[in-house]
Amino acid sequence: MPHDVPAASSPLLELAIDLHRDGDLPLAVQLADALRHAATIGQLRGGDRLPSTRALARHLAVSRTVTAAAYEQLHAEGWIVGRRGSGTYVTTSPPGARSDAVAPQVLQRPHSERPMVQLFAGVPWADGLDRAAWRRAWRAAADTAPDLRPQRAGLLSYREAVVEHLLRHRGLVVGGWTAENVLATGGTSTALGELAAAVLPRGAKVAIEEPGYQRAVGALKAAGIEVVPAPVDHSGLVVEDVPSGVAAVYCSPAHQFPIGGRLPAERRIALIERARDEGWLIVEDDYDGELRYDVAPLPVLASMAPDVVVHLGTTSKILTPTLGVGWMLAAERITTAVQRHRERIGQGPALAGQRVLVELARHGDLGRHLRRLRRELSQRRAIVVDSLTAEGISVFGDRAGAHVVVPLPDAEAEQRVVDEGAEEGLVLDGLRRHHDGPQRWCGLALGYAACTRDELESALPVVARLCRRSDG
Repeated sequence: MPHDVPAASSPLLELAIDLHRDGDLPLAVQLADALRHAATIGQLRGGDRLPSTRALARHLAVSRTVTAAAYEQLHAEGWIVGRRGSGTYVTTSPPGARSDAVAPQVLQRPHSERPMVQLFAGVPWADGLDRAAWRRAWRAAADTAPDLRPQRAGLLSYREAVVEHLLRHRGLVVGGWTAENVLATGGTSTALGELAAAVLPRGAKVAIEEPGYQRAVGALKAAGIEVVPAPVDHSGLVVEDVPSGVAAVYCSPAHQFPIGGRLPAERRIALIERARDEGWLIVEDDYDGELRYDVAPLPVLASMAPDVVVHLGTTSKILTPTLGVGWMLAAERITTAVQRHRERIGQGPALAGQRVLVELARHGDLGRHLRRLRRELSQRRAIVVDSLTAEGISVFGDRAGAHVVVPLPDAEAEQRVVDEGAEEGLVLDGLRRHHDGPQRWCGLALGYAACTRDELESALPVVARLCRRSDG
């Protein structure tokens, strides 16, 4: 029998199939007719994998006898084929399709083209999304009437959901913060570019952690901002080494990217004091602050200093980049300036992803996903750390997020490990790409969210071997 294919892995379960239980035709015949029609018009294509009879029966709320009989009929007609140990596949493309359409037997890559195992930092655990909740949220979002005009600030329901999210999952001290202080954004780098264009004078200097998030560097440079490096250590931004004369400081205090430190309370206070004394803005990138596994997260900086902190968040690390949405939490003078900028250039955040997040939050699916995500990534982090340290490989970074850092002796060793990893089927992330200037830190930002657990456990001995070779 075919494997029990999850709902999200088959396009069949995305189709609307109407079975009339009081009709004259048996349910199995109705189902076979519906699947045959879907293949004929191209809704199902040659090479599409079908769910197991058990999974399909659950989905349609019918007995497995019905789905098994329908599959048997279609198999006899040549519409589908079973492959031992793999599943059931559609064999026939719709009329008029190319004759060289992909057939089931060529879906598996040859060994020389095996899929690469992704161990990159900054990638979410998208496989952990509850696909039923995901589809439900998109369907509910689509029930809303099309918009006639853009909403430059974003949907009020979305901004309210963001405030609730920050209260529950990021320790936001509400105080005077309301949905009026929130703008929907297209993500962190988009928000940073808007902030620079709307608030900072062209040619101003902005300090960014080095190493740090290079898309933020790119967004600021594109807005005509001069970027200056601000060094980090294992506890995050070194506040006393931030250059003077800057208009803003961009940092990731909850989980420094990519080194992985958490900015301690005394440095947070020192950073805020310098910002107030010297007239800075602090741009707080809270890209994965929800993902903490040892203690409760420190409250966001915006709670401590709403007068000088602009808080940026995103759904791309806790859910998926598919939504394309984030948020900016800031004082009214900042949000007003950004909205005016959006009006001037006729741009604003797309609404579809906002509506999906609202639905995920409304039904509790966002909270459930975050709890599942924290549990899974905490376990994966333990696997990574235990496996590598048992092999004598050093690892550092707070118990948070979706990556750790594996130090290497120099840039040459780092590049060698990355290159040799690629030859072994691993996509590794060297620290060089996270520097804007000369490289200061060498090693791997080892991500553990994008791959499966089995892939991770198989890859770790290879990583350990490559790193030991470079140390030697």
